[in-house]
Amino acid sequence: MVPYQPERIWIQKQSWDDPLTRSVVEKLPGIPVRTIRDVDELLPELNSTSDPHTTGKRTLILARHLGRFMKECPGSGAEVCCNYFVINYASNCHLECSYCVLQSYLNNPALVVFTNAEQLMAEVREKLERSPERLFRIGTGETSDSLALDGITGYSLLLVPFFASLANGVLELKTKSDQISNLQGLDHGGHTVVSWSVNSRRICGSDELKSASLDERLAAARQCQEWGYKVGLHFDPLIHYEGWESDYEQAVKEIFAAVDPNGIAWVSLGALRFTPHLREFVRKRFPKSKIPYGEFVPGHHGKLRYLRFIREEMYSRMRSWIRRSAPQAFVYLCMESRAVWEKSLGCAAPETARLSSRMDGIVQVK
Repeated sequence: MVPYQPERIWIQKQSWDDPLTRSVVEKLPGIPVRTIRDVDELLPELNSTSDPHTTGKRTLILARHLGRFMKECPGSGAEVCCNYFVINYASNCHLECSYCVLQSYLNNPALVVFTNAEQLMAEVREKLERSPERLFRIGTGETSDSLALDGITGYSLLLVPFFASLANGVLELKTKSDQISNLQGLDHGGHTVVSWSVNSRRICGSDELKSASLDERLAAARQCQEWGYKVGLHFDPLIHYEGWESDYEQAVKEIFAAVDPNGIAWVSLGALRFTPHLREFVRKRFPKSKIPYGEFVPGHHGKLRYLRFIREEMYSRMRSWIRRSAPQAFVYLCMESRAVWEKSLGCAAPETARLSSRMDGIVQVK
């Protein structure tokens, strides 16, 4: 995987006071730097290009995040939830997965890294100290890849030791990259799970264009296990296409042959979800992709989804293949209703509190 290299760096004036800003600039010598007053002033310039998303991803913006960093995972009330939280220390991603929801979700096409890291950590500490009786599982992969920029930002060098100091916090770093070098030698204390989004080789090659290959991801996952980290696997999004059964069955075999099943925290399954606008973005930006042409129906949350019987079949088969290779692996569904859980996994869907408790127990920390 080729590490990210921007063509220009735009720095919000206040961000020059943050140590992270100086660190990033030092790691990118020779890249033109421009100081700006406000991020929004750049939007007309970026949006005036023929392809704002491609141009934007060549632009790295260092700015302070305004408002809260930590929030609850945006699951729907009609779906089984695992009581997950998210913190976003960056916005956008350069890995160019054709189906990426950020294309239609973000109003700024540039890559933005938030430099007020001390404020992020102070907010998390305050939140967790107010509820010492519960465990917080907190992910960083909602609006950006957790590790794809880590060689530049070094955020893991801050967050992994920070979470190790928290009695009731577990950090999940979710990625499609192989940028793990900063994780070596960190005192994580079992408080960090490093997770990979994985897919069939066909989808990795055709629609996850600048991501690490499946082999590179698995090598990185195996290395993290050797460094003492628990590893998570997210088969999300599962893509339905002709021949998906043999492709995904083979992927499951290869994945669990490459990593130690006993060192896996959890495995999630989630089928492709589209916002209506995203479908058009994919058709325009990735004309060779076949993903937008599946059979979709509107879901209760406004997103387009595969028909329910298709999703249930995919989940059921995936679970059976995973069980053959990793009988003890904890498998759960993401963004799915109780009815789909029960039909696909053959068991009663857990209540939110019970699902959360089960996952907390997997990563229970001292």
